[in-house]
Amino acid sequence: MENGLCYHLHTRLAQLGNHSDPATGAISCAITPSATFRHPAVGQSTGFDYGRSGNPTRQVLEEGLADLENGARGLAFSSGMAALTTLLLHFQSGDELLLSQDLYGGTYRVVDGIFTQFGLKANYVDTTDTAAVSAAVTTQTRALLVESPGNPLLGVADLAALAELCQHRKLLFIVDNTFMTPLLQRPLELGADVVVHSATKFMGGHNDLSAGALVARTAELGERLYFLQNSTGAVLSPQDSWLLIRSLKTLPLRLERQCATAAELARWLEQQPQVMQVYYPGLPQHPGHQLIRRQATGFGAMVSFRVDSPVRARELLERIRLISFAESLGGVESLLTLPAVQTHADIPREERLRLGIDDCLLRLSVGIEEAEDLRHDLAQGLAG
Repeated sequence: MENGLCYHLHTRLAQLGNHSDPATGAISCAITPSATFRHPAVGQSTGFDYGRSGNPTRQVLEEGLADLENGARGLAFSSGMAALTTLLLHFQSGDELLLSQDLYGGTYRVVDGIFTQFGLKANYVDTTDTAAVSAAVTTQTRALLVESPGNPLLGVADLAALAELCQHRKLLFIVDNTFMTPLLQRPLELGADVVVHSATKFMGGHNDLSAGALVARTAELGERLYFLQNSTGAVLSPQDSWLLIRSLKTLPLRLERQCATAAELARWLEQQPQVMQVYYPGLPQHPGHQLIRRQATGFGAMVSFRVDSPVRARELLERIRLISFAESLGGVESLLTLPAVQTHADIPREERLRLGIDDCLLRLSVGIEEAEDLRHDLAQGLAG
């Protein structure tokens, strides 16, 4: 809101950081690489005291993140896992978390490999089934953490229904919105309490930045999360804060192209004899297609698919030339991964196989290249 005008989100993103330096009129916000700040007098502050507690460049970003998700407070971290770890510190020994079973392997690793050592309990559930989530709630359950669409199988959860469930059962409702970004899906407006982002991904968008974000729906929760951020200190540097601000300005343009190409590639993959199944919410036969049409404004730029053999999967990864065989996602360069041995390797093999994360499943992060070139690369790779 400025001068009584409420600008479109795309416009606000393009203007992020502008007008932040009235002294010079700089269009690009300043990078302030200062570890500490001088006090005007005893008991007085400029609003900035120590770099971990606050930084002018990071503040521009954090205010922009809150605006993006329509939340009360945004916080920027050195990685998505730093953001999630800080959020998990909100809970106490004996608390139980419900989590999507279709979720990033790094989330499983930090919860089961670290936080369970301190008494936090974790229960993984099919969050595309609201009734199953309700049945899994116990007297110890304190929160529900959902990835929607899931990673890597792209299941779609009913966020509004889960928000109602959490409100009724007095649970903190956390949504990892990394795959969709606030441009496609707005969890806080559907009833979530906290949104988590690996801003390394679509928000950063250039495979050159590690960052994370939390956005709280209420000022009270935002203050609690800020206390944890300031106390533990995994904050985003001023330089990387500026880089993320710059990247966010082009997010609408990048994402529009990526989503359009992802839809085209998903339809093409369906027609390939070597491909047994395609997972993409934009396909009409996807179980969550109608639901995601109701709760989001797009289908995202992630496509998973299953080929006819592990040998085919490995040959494809060896033969691709344009697409890179690499972890991560959301950048302008397309990436192909084998989740079973990369992003989800820390999940026990029996559990991976139960979920369908086997050596035939591949996950494609679609970039901004020409769709025809990506099709050609996949085609020659699948040909074996």
